[in-house]
Amino acid sequence: MFTGIVEELGEVVAVEELPDASRFRLRGPLVTEGARHGDSIAVNGVCLTVVETGDGEFTADVMAETLKRSSLGALEPGSPVNLERPMAVGGRLGGHIVQGHVDGTGTIQERTPSEHWELVRVGLPAPLARYVVEKGSITVDGVSLTVVEVGDDWFTISLIPTTLALTTLGHKQPGAPVNLEVDVIAKYVERLLGTDGRENAR
Repeated sequence: MFTGIVEELGEVVAVEELPDASRFRLRGPLVTEGARHGDSIAVNGVCLTVVETGDGEFTADVMAETLKRSSLGALEPGSPVNLERPMAVGGRLGGHIVQGHVDGTGTIQERTPSEHWELVRVGLPAPLARYVVEKGSITVDGVSLTVVEVGDDWFTISLIPTTLALTTLGHKQPGAPVNLEVDVIAKYVERLLGTDGRENAR
């Protein structure tokens, strides 16, 4: 379980192509403090399992399904990445409930800078649009954000200086892919209100 509050802007050190998978080595001195084999770390919003760790770096295997559903396959050595450790039990939930299970990828369409913030328009797959609501929460590359406006296949987010400075969202230009995770509560509600849910309620 994560909150979407990025702890560290890390970097891809190496990418090893494997049959139906890739092995990533990433640098993140903060998130690797005390990390052990089997621990979870979110990379651009994708929950990955630590295989090895040492010297401020960790290795994680990324399966074909994850590469298919996320933008991790586009990463290369030197790429910056958003890193977050799982939420500690009893800690503050600073963002919203984030699982690290990417629902799909979107594309940055437009950036409109202002003096103290920046409005970013993101295109999203049509099947995900029904889960995105004005003033609701969405995770973009692992960053918990509030939706400003919603269209049929797009939404906008407002980025404060801290987010622009400390995450990958400050650097990605129009055309760049981003990982999207919609609010899991919305998906559960939809399921419960579906045909099966109505039948079970009778």
